[in-house]
Amino acid sequence: MMDIFDILISAGFWAATFRIVSPLIFGTLGELICERAGVLNLGIEGIMTMGAMSGWMWVYMGGDLWTGVMFAAAIGAMFGLLHSGFTVYLGLSQHVTGIGITLFASSLSYYIYRMLLPDATTPPKIDPFHPYPVPFLSDIPIIGEALFTQTPLTYLALLLVPVIWYVLYKTPVGLAVRMAGENPMAVEAQGINVLSVRTGAVMVGSAFMSVGGAFITMSAFDAFFFGMINGRGWICVALVIFASWRPGKALIGALLFAGLDALQVRVQQTAGAVIPYQFFLMMPYILSIVAMVIMARKASYPKALLTPFRRGERT
Repeated sequence: MMDIFDILISAGFWAATFRIVSPLIFGTLGELICERAGVLNLGIEGIMTMGAMSGWMWVYMGGDLWTGVMFAAAIGAMFGLLHSGFTVYLGLSQHVTGIGITLFASSLSYYIYRMLLPDATTPPKIDPFHPYPVPFLSDIPIIGEALFTQTPLTYLALLLVPVIWYVLYKTPVGLAVRMAGENPMAVEAQGINVLSVRTGAVMVGSAFMSVGGAFITMSAFDAFFFGMINGRGWICVALVIFASWRPGKALIGALLFAGLDALQVRVQQTAGAVIPYQFFLMMPYILSIVAMVIMARKASYPKALLTPFRRGERT
């Protein structure tokens, strides 16, 4: 227990937690925006994979890091447009469409990677984002090293949480998005195109998901390889439910999972000789499922989630 306590108060543990949580924040906020507008986007796993590959490939082919991030976001938005075309305009099953997008985007990313780099036996590397110590703040003991010596994309992820909260709850655009997921007939009565609102929300949300994938190859690591998203997209879907579709609680849930993930790596080093390492690998997921089940019982989901909207049709 003392070893665990020492880990929890160490700057290295919290620095790792903020690195791990960054792609989860992007993905969770993206999924939250989609679902707030009434669209479940299960294409998140594939969109994150495509974002990881496309952003990395842009930089590997000679582009700079920030345009690589924007390119990944644009690719994600395109997949969001594809998703909304099937679910928003055609009214097809959001579950089936999302799984199809995941399979398509994942397979396409691997295909493009092999097509452009057919002779690569080991993943080529790029020069990724480097940690940027914030002047003065990075000198604060423990907190400075943990939070204020991160890469720019981590700062961007943390900044997005209050920004998304403000947009959703304090602006007319956010109100339209939320009502599109709660009462789309009321939105239509105001002369606002519900289909356009939902499509825009899915595209923006998918762009954030893709940037979450790009974080992994351009900030956390410096290469792209198969399977590196490793279920993070599905964790983001669960975190949205855990958060009751609220950005602030989404950050708390993501930090909880990331902290457990960072903790299991360190606990393995002290107890790995006694307990099989697979136990520590599954620990964050088990505890996250338990937390999600507890929180989901009190969650108030968007009333029009998963419900197709047809103009002029009253339900």
